[in-house]
Amino acid sequence: MVVSVSAVLLLGVLVVFFVRKSALKPVHAIICSLLGFYLSSTSMAPGIRDAGTSLAGMVDQIHF
Repeated sequence: MVVSVSAVLLLGVLVVFFVRKSALKPVHAIICSLLGFYLSSTSMAPGIRDAGTSLAGMVDQIHF
């Protein structure tokens, strides 16, 4: 659960940053959000979640 909350927070911050810098228009952000909601109800959702968890695990293992 901590990984998903952190990922949502990070993605939210990135969206706000891109909207403010005019690299992402508000309409595009809304469309991307809707795509995420629709993807979460498809059969691809578990695979996407597993890939995100795997990526977070790989990043967690990096020692600086």
